[in-house]
Order: sequence, then structure tokens, then C-alpha cells
Amino acid sequence: MARIIALLALLMCSNLVLAGAQTGKIKDIRVRDDGLHWFFLEGESTNKPTCAKIGYWMIKDEKSDYGKSQFSMLLSAYMADKTITVVGANTCTRWADGEDVSYLMLTK
Repeated sequence: MARIIALLALLMCSNLVLAGAQTGKIKDIRVRDDGLHWFFLEGESTNKPTCAKIGYWMIKDEKSDYGKSQFSMLLSAYMADKTITVVGANTCTRWADGEDVSYLMLTK
């Protein structure tokens, strides 16, 4: 039983290990009239999935609590000119060529 639980935990984490990541200052934030939210960071990203052909990051569900929190954090980092780290979800579900954001990190 312990092996099954360990295997399930490993499988759940493996998707994030393969996901894209990027650290930098926010270069550009865009919001469309249909609710689509996306942004660009300075610098290079790593490990982006093949679907993410363009360098932007997508907020997967801007109407959800987590999506609103992510957008709020992005605005805060942008206004304070702070560096932020983005880790992707290894998916492009919100938009076909931009990786969905899994989580954001803003540190002092």
C-alpha cells in the first residue's frame, strides 16, 4: 500500500518537473475583452512544453479564486518592479500556444 501511495505521489509531481519555468521582471501584462489574461517576463524560460511556441504565460482560469490571486500578484510585482518566478503546468489549455501557469513566487 505504501508503494502505491508513493508511486501516485511521484506521478502527480512528475508533471511539474517537466513544466516550464522562468524568473524575471514582468515585461508586459495583457487582458482581452473575453477575459483572457497573459503576460511576458524578461529573460529566458526553461523546459517549456512543445505546445508553448510563444514566450508568454497564461492564467488558466481568470475567474477562479486562484486565477484572481495570480493576477493580483502579477500586478503587485509589476508595480513594485520586483522579480517573480513562474512555474508552468506543462499544459496549454487556456490558449493553444502559451503555457498555463501552475504557480507564482514573489520573494523579497
